[in-house]
Amino acid sequence: MKADLNYLGHIVDCGRRVQQFTARETRESFVTNELLRLAVVHLIQTIGEAARLVSEGFRQQHSEVPWNQIVGMRNRIVHDYLNVDFDVVWQVAAVDVPMLVSQLSPMMADEDG
Repeated sequence: MKADLNYLGHIVDCGRRVQQFTARETRESFVTNELLRLAVVHLIQTIGEAARLVSEGFRQQHSEVPWNQIVGMRNRIVHDYLNVDFDVVWQVAAVDVPMLVSQLSPMMADEDG
């Protein structure tokens, strides 16, 4: 359980950084800013790796979280890096990551307390 909370903390921390980095960006500015794209892709990859390491029991207990999609995004970035679609990355950063952060933040507080 403690390891799961650590991984959730990494996910939330990286997710908040994605939100911070993209808060004043548009899809167009994101696509043209290589440094920003590299940072966001790395953070999304880290989110996926942390999600992959969350125990199967915790994942089953919290099946409302799209664990397989999160890990799948990580796998795509790592193993098919030449074909990363930055429109998809932008969608993940702008929509999915904020939803994930808001979903996991209270869960961490519940599990911790």
